[in-house]
Formats: sequence, structure tokens, C-alpha cells
Amino acid sequence: MKDGIHPEYREVVFQDISADFSFLTRSTVTTKDTIKWTDGKEYPLVRIEVSSQSHPFYTGKHMILDTTGRVDKFRKKFGK
Repeated sequence: MKDGIHPEYREVVFQDISADFSFLTRSTVTTKDTIKWTDGKEYPLVRIEVSSQSHPFYTGKHMILDTTGRVDKFRKKFGK
């Protein structure tokens, strides 16, 4: 690998602001904020709006669209 062309790969804390959920992982994202993690070390902090704790698909609160009857509605409205 060439020196100086790759971003720094480091441990980062991602914090879901809508669900009060945080997780530690590795990333190349840059940020100015830091947070003290449970192990006592300070890590860069990235605030996100959606994670697996707040996304409707993963929480089971997603809406299922009713696609049945669309063709019948169309035919009833525009068909002969």
C-alpha cells in the first residue's frame, strides 16, 4: 500500500440521537467531537439519526403497504 493516501482507520463511537443508543466500531469517518466510553478511554464521536435501534424495519414498527386491490381500483376507475 502507498503511504499517505489512505484515511486513518480507527475506533469510533456512533451515537443514535433518537434512541439513546451508542456502539463502538472501527471507521475512517472524521469528526471533531469526542466521548468517554465505558472502558474509560476517549473516542471520536459521530452522531447519527437512524440505527438498528431506531429504524422501523429493525424495531418491528414498520408499515406494510397494502398493494392488493390496486389493479382492481385502477380498472374500476379507468376501465370499461
